[in-house]
Amino acid sequence: MKLAVVGGGSTYTPELIDGFARLRDTLPISELVLIDPAADRLELVGGLARRIFARQGHDGKIVTTSDLDAGVADADAVLLQLRVGGQAARNQDETWPLECGCVGQETTGAGGLAKALRTVPVVLDIAERVRRTNPNAWIIDFTNPVGIVTRALLQAGHKAVGLCNVAIGFQRKFAGLLEVTPADIHLNHVGLNHLTWETGVRLGGPEGEDVLPKLLAGHGDAIADDLHLPRAVLDRLGVVPSYYLRYFYAHDEVVRELKTKPSRAAEVAEMEKQLLEMYGDPALDEKPELLASRGGAFYSEAAVDLAASLLGAGGSPYQVVNTVNKGTLSFLPDDAVIEVQAAVGPQGVTPLPVPEVDPLYAGLIAQVTAYEDLALEAALRGGRGRVFKAMLSHPLIGQYEYAEALTDKLIAHNQEHLAWA
Repeated sequence: MKLAVVGGGSTYTPELIDGFARLRDTLPISELVLIDPAADRLELVGGLARRIFARQGHDGKIVTTSDLDAGVADADAVLLQLRVGGQAARNQDETWPLECGCVGQETTGAGGLAKALRTVPVVLDIAERVRRTNPNAWIIDFTNPVGIVTRALLQAGHKAVGLCNVAIGFQRKFAGLLEVTPADIHLNHVGLNHLTWETGVRLGGPEGEDVLPKLLAGHGDAIADDLHLPRAVLDRLGVVPSYYLRYFYAHDEVVRELKTKPSRAAEVAEMEKQLLEMYGDPALDEKPELLASRGGAFYSEAAVDLAASLLGAGGSPYQVVNTVNKGTLSFLPDDAVIEVQAAVGPQGVTPLPVPEVDPLYAGLIAQVTAYEDLALEAALRGGRGRVFKAMLSHPLIGQYEYAEALTDKLIAHNQEHLAWA
């Protein structure tokens, strides 16, 4: 089995490698290709990747290359984990929106829109090249904003699934609190990428006992602390929102906090310097502890599980993924991309039925879906007018003065990445 990772020079790749090595019985990889245009980073990451495989007794071959077409040829699955513009572009996404009093974040709001505009054309070009060399390969997208990028891929007819680590993080957290194994936890997870709620926590599978009320009663304080939300909010909602909902539920508070400290991008950039120095040490043959602070917890386990199921190598029968709606959420268009539990196998992805969604959540899901429609249109066709409409439609912006100013800032900061600008 051959897998390719586009963006394989990321400092986070050793987390993925560690998962491939530990879970080789679930996903037996004979060849893993790390693809990245940054040859210097790729050499460091590739060297550590080979040492991790060797330490853990994995006999798969690891290849590094900057040649995308050669790297994806004959791959059974291609994982996308790229960042157009690097941490420098992310730093801009997280800072210039604050000048208008709006959240600066790389996956939602004005910053998320900027990332989508930079990313969608690049990902579609990669996907077309994958299709030319190997039309049967699965494309697994971990590149943010996952919902918009996955919709772009599916809309263009690619064999694609979107993946996020939020759900698996909750699964592991809840399993620990309840003192059960992660496999015992089935989440009633509903929404869009980075806009989701756990409306049920079932033991043993989709039809198992819902222990969410018990979980909130016994561990509500710990869960609320992790989300940086008041316990009273969870009690009133009776569900567990993802931590990204804090940008919506406590927007102004978050903006005040962000203005008082360095951006997350600046923190990560400094961390990456340290990690790359570590990766250059020929004695290092395991992922360093510092990598845990980089973000993306449990990504490797989620990626292995999804790839194994899609390729018929095993994997869990039900997984939380980003896929086409097809009537699952009746209040959304069929071609919207949603994040829900789905049956996953070699034939593809089929969302499980979702109980009626409370209007409190359905309203926000519908509004952000409309924004994603407009954001994708702007990413595909360009133009200031389309960017402005996407800005105006986003619930974290919503005022024309902000939308006008943020549109100008987005274009000014991203001209090198926007062909039409």
